[in-house]
Amino acid sequence: MRARDLAVEYKTVGVDSDAEDAARLMAEHRLPGLLVVDELGEPKAILPASQMVKALVPAYVVEDPTLAAVVDEKHADRLCRALTGRTVGDCLPQEADPPPIAAPDDTALEVAALMARVRSPLVAVAERAKGERGKTGTRLLGVITASHLLHELLGAAGTPDPS
Repeated sequence: MRARDLAVEYKTVGVDSDAEDAARLMAEHRLPGLLVVDELGEPKAILPASQMVKALVPAYVVEDPTLAAVVDEKHADRLCRALTGRTVGDCLPQEADPPPIAAPDDTALEVAALMARVRSPLVAVAERAKGERGKTGTRLLGVITASHLLHELLGAAGTPDPS
């Protein structure tokens, strides 16, 4: 099975998208992360759900987790306010790596190896495309999530050999 066959349509957000809207998108659709794209729709970063959760937690609690036990529920309910007025770009790590991108003809094993190597919950599937005036761009075909890839690999492993 090739990456183009495994890729599915997936929600994307821009760097300047509202962080609270992005968090709600993750929560409502139970997404492991979001693909962040630029203004041309080219993949720029992965925003894992765990990074969004980190953006909710005050820095002093991240540095000293024992402080979490003394924060009462009333204050914990206000954590989502930490995203108010922030963008997706504000929530990305300072040194955000480019997203893992598989070529359409990559095999499922190649996609799995890429995902494992970069420890990403998803991989973009894209192809190089020539745009206007000969400029090369990236055309996003879809995304492969770790859970979808596992489902496909486990399904293939459970199929009896016809020989």
